[in-house]
Amino acid sequence: MCRHRITLCILTLVVLGLTACSTDSGEPTAPGAPTTDRIRIGSFEFAESRLLAELYSQALEQGGFAVERKFDLGPREFVAPALANGLVDLVPEYAGAALEFLSLGAVEPSADEAQTHRALVQTLERTPMRALAPSPAQDANAFVVTHDVAERHNLRSLSDVARVAPELTFGGPPECSSRPFCLLGLDRVYGLRFKEVVSLDAGGPVTLQALDAGAVQMALLFTTDPALRRSDVVELADDRGLRPADNVTPLVRADTIDRAGPRLAELVDAVSKNLTTDALRNLNGRLAAGTDVAEVAAAWLTARSLR
Repeated sequence: MCRHRITLCILTLVVLGLTACSTDSGEPTAPGAPTTDRIRIGSFEFAESRLLAELYSQALEQGGFAVERKFDLGPREFVAPALANGLVDLVPEYAGAALEFLSLGAVEPSADEAQTHRALVQTLERTPMRALAPSPAQDANAFVVTHDVAERHNLRSLSDVARVAPELTFGGPPECSSRPFCLLGLDRVYGLRFKEVVSLDAGGPVTLQALDAGAVQMALLFTTDPALRRSDVVELADDRGLRPADNVTPLVRADTIDRAGPRLAELVDAVSKNLTTDALRNLNGRLAAGTDVAEVAAAWLTARSLR
């Protein structure tokens, strides 16, 4: 079975089949995971997601909730079913990417933050999941080249890449080839087809090392990556609007909200309200410098009287 069909099966289960299972008698049965008094918080398998999950974890603990950390669950194909099926209770998500994924591509996110959030809320109405308030912080795909490559090929925007893409090697995370806002989108919107595509990490140190060494000439980073501040890294303008609004937006199970009461959303929303793109970039910089994720989260929360 090809990867596309596997992914489609997973998505169908997430959106259509996980509100409840049924016995032969027609009576609903509980999801696979047992109910606990702990708030189980999950994350994707990259540093910023772990950081966001830790921020919400510590804020909830300070508010009196018992928290169980379920970090590094993997890509969205694993994380979304884990949340929908009750294996975790809360996951920090990114609005545009989550909307496209959970709607099975039926709802296209836009660059408008409020419109994308409304569409995400509506999409989740048929699922066990709910979207809490979005954060001002956005972490979207950033397609970059080195300054030398930009000067050599006169690259300022993604449209400029079309004439030289067959000469370039692109580096990105393994799932990039199946993502509508990564390689699929670069082909559909900009007509970019590269000489070679190299599977690296999710905008992390391996990607930067490959870019610096010239092993790839163009790469996927994220808009909250402190590396974008480097003078030798050039972010190419998304001049045809491939990138949607990707505000950090916690998704939580509806039954968890019912069980925990309004205090849970209040604590989570307070963290989200204070997160900006610049703040997240600064926090990621501290992680890149080797500071422990729990320490980074605790210092930021304390400075804002959230811990």
